[in-house]
Amino acid sequence: MRSLLVRLLTSSAIVAVCSISATAWLAASSTSGAIQREQGQTLASDAQINNKLLGYASRHPEWSGVAATVRDLAARNNRRIALTTEKGALIADSATTGTPLPTRVSAVVDPLAVDVTLVPGAARDRIDPRAVGPFLLSAADRARLVKAAGAYATCADRSGQAVQLTVSNTGRPVVTTTSKEAAPEPHPVPREAVAVPQACDAATFSTPTRTEKAALKQLNLLVGRCLKGKSTERGSVGLDFAWISRKKQPSDAEPDQTISSCIVTARKEQLDPYVAPAAYLYIGSPAEATGQRIPLPSIAGAALLVLVLTVGVSVMAARRLVGPVNALTHAARRMRDGDSSARVTVRTTGEISELATAFNEMSEHLQRMEEQRKAMVSDVSHELRTPLSNLRGWLEAAQDGVAELDPALIASLVEEILLLQHIVDDLQELALADAGKLRLHVEPVHLGDLLDQVATAHRGRAEAAGLTLTTAITDDPALTADPVRLRQAIGNLVTNSLRYTPPGGHITLAARQDGDQVVIEVTDTGVGIRAEHLPHVFDRFWRAEKSRNRRTGGSGLGLAIVRNLAEAHGGTATVTSVPGVRTTFALRLPS
Repeated sequence: MRSLLVRLLTSSAIVAVCSISATAWLAASSTSGAIQREQGQTLASDAQINNKLLGYASRHPEWSGVAATVRDLAARNNRRIALTTEKGALIADSATTGTPLPTRVSAVVDPLAVDVTLVPGAARDRIDPRAVGPFLLSAADRARLVKAAGAYATCADRSGQAVQLTVSNTGRPVVTTTSKEAAPEPHPVPREAVAVPQACDAATFSTPTRTEKAALKQLNLLVGRCLKGKSTERGSVGLDFAWISRKKQPSDAEPDQTISSCIVTARKEQLDPYVAPAAYLYIGSPAEATGQRIPLPSIAGAALLVLVLTVGVSVMAARRLVGPVNALTHAARRMRDGDSSARVTVRTTGEISELATAFNEMSEHLQRMEEQRKAMVSDVSHELRTPLSNLRGWLEAAQDGVAELDPALIASLVEEILLLQHIVDDLQELALADAGKLRLHVEPVHLGDLLDQVATAHRGRAEAAGLTLTTAITDDPALTADPVRLRQAIGNLVTNSLRYTPPGGHITLAARQDGDQVVIEVTDTGVGIRAEHLPHVFDRFWRAEKSRNRRTGGSGLGLAIVRNLAEAHGGTATVTSVPGVRTTFALRLPS
């Protein structure tokens, strides 16, 4: 058991040391992006930082004033944030001067080419919607349009319309109106007033301002220059940056790919002077926010703690495993010392529990075998003692001249010797059967003739005892068996019935086919067998009369021989009984 315990502890400790050493080495030496994310970096935080810096770049032509924004974002997210130009020049950094940049660029901050990995819902043209450039309204225009849109919204609401008022990135108000029973359909920059009563005028806020007209003129010139030589379609770009074709076509028709590409190119060229140039964004871990790394003593302490916990759990598991095995070993040693009552109690489940159950079953079987062996030795000695004592007594009496060896005495002594020979022969039969050396000479058997032979051999004794002995064959079943052994088995059953059937009784020998088996039955109307005695009828030297009176019972081996002969033929021997009515012994043999 010590060896098993040591093996379990050693293997667990080796696995724990290897895994902890690898983990500690990775934690101390790895600086990859995956480890950084495990130390606090999250995609949501990256997206928030990127979005804030995109907003700054959309409204400022340079990065010169972004340092305060970078420090504020770093403090709120507990992250290190750094910006550099595409050539690597540092723009702003939340860490102390001289701290190396992270090894990997987190994103490219460019309002004219938004990084879709951090902005999954970006527009198809990848232009940040906050980059409005020359379309940004002045404060006076914004106030005037908002006031006009508010008046329009009030008018529309009175006429039964559901109204929603918002303000776009350029400062232009957007009014969405629907009937109060229908769901709203937003129109970010309406080109036509929604169908409302004539009293509500949308032209006061939907008409482009002077600033917007100048910006649209510039944009259309850039689009026209791009389309020159590529497309002959005539049209213009509206405030919603959609193509308005001069041909008559559905309002929701998509422009061709060339026009769409030119609109995007023209917008980027128009916005370029108004937005900051592209910059590389570096986002570090919380530890890099202060320029620190995880200290090695902390790693060593964590590794030691995990090692202690692993060994503790391994010890507990080993004890739970070794405990039942120790109990099994102790019980086995008790059995070796002669205690056949040794048992094991295991409260666990699984293989150990199954092993304990098998051990207990083996122990119970050995105990039964030992009890049967002792009982058999006692029974054999008892059966042999009586005839031997009779022989010795009469011979000593004859030797001393007390008794005379007349023919009657000699006949009595011969009867005792025949009894001894019968007991010895029965024991030899049982020994051969137990050793598997009982030889059978099988051949086709005619059961009608065989039962008649047995009945004829015992009819004299039956008539002398006042009993009727008959046979009954149904359909003449075919059987392949050893006829000599079969007559012996049936004869033992008839002898047993003759012994326990009172005068005037009836004994029947019957045979019939039952499926693929042949059933041979010996039925008598004798005293019967009580239910509690039925399981022991075929045991060796068993008698219902504990006095072992030979006048009411034989050697106690006849029925045991019947069972062994039936099993040697691949069959079984059974008994059923109703006390005082009938008893039936049945041999079931494969046909």
